[in-house]
Amino acid sequence: MSEKLHVVVGSGNVFRDLGFPEAEAQNLLLRADLVVHIRKVIDKLGVTQAEAAKRAGITQPRMNDLVKGRTHKFTLDALVNVAAHLGYLVQLKLKKVA
Repeated sequence: MSEKLHVVVGSGNVFRDLGFPEAEAQNLLLRADLVVHIRKVIDKLGVTQAEAAKRAGITQPRMNDLVKGRTHKFTLDALVNVAAHLGYLVQLKLKKVA
């Protein structure tokens, strides 16, 4: 097999690469990143979903959605609130696109 591989360099945002409009792609990426960080915090705490939910100010079913990565069920607002309840500060960086 001497077929050449066609390599495409990604943009750094998988949602953009999948064809989402720019604004939505940025929102989806921010939400996904926040969910990953919050999941790491919960793992570090070593608590049950019920205890994590209590600490985060949400219900256990909502915590299950978060742990399972169901980002479409959360707004950025809601995820920032969860992080704050867990004792974390969310910071945002704005950068001009070339």
